Amino acid sequence: MRSDYALYTVAIIFFIITTVTFALEMSEFERSVSVVTTVVLGLLFIGLGYYQRPKPRATAIEAIPVPTAPTAVTGEKTETVMEAAPAVVALTEVKGIGEKRAEQLKALGISSIEDLAKASAEDLAAKLKISPKITRRWVGNAKKFVEKA
Repeated sequence: MRSDYALYTVAIIFFIITTVTFALEMSEFERSVSVVTTVVLGLLFIGLGYYQRPKPRATAIEAIPVPTAPTAVTGEKTETVMEAAPAVVALTEVKGIGEKRAEQLKALGISSIEDLAKASAEDLAAKLKISPKITRRWVGNAKKFVEKA
């Protein structure tokens, strides 16, 4: 069972206790203290459950088959010729390159993984004013991406 569901269940139990407290014949002070306490605890457990919920994960987009014209007709059956669309890989897929660095690289004329794989690590380091060791790692990772594709 997911932990957020367990915390939501505890919160519901506290709200049920709050409802039962209204129904019981208690003095006004006891009723108000118990109602406030159970409501606060219920809200606390709802917040904890929300905090513990699973976070959405980013997924890579795979190549989508695209039908091309013309279709080949064989007898009574029709076959559609399919080609795989080229996979577009963002610069941010390279380890160490975030959105900000990707924008800086695009400003330097590097807009794709292929451009990064062809670039000189030393020139990039000089233009971005960072260590050549980092840019060598980027270029090496970009070359691996290009080889896979």
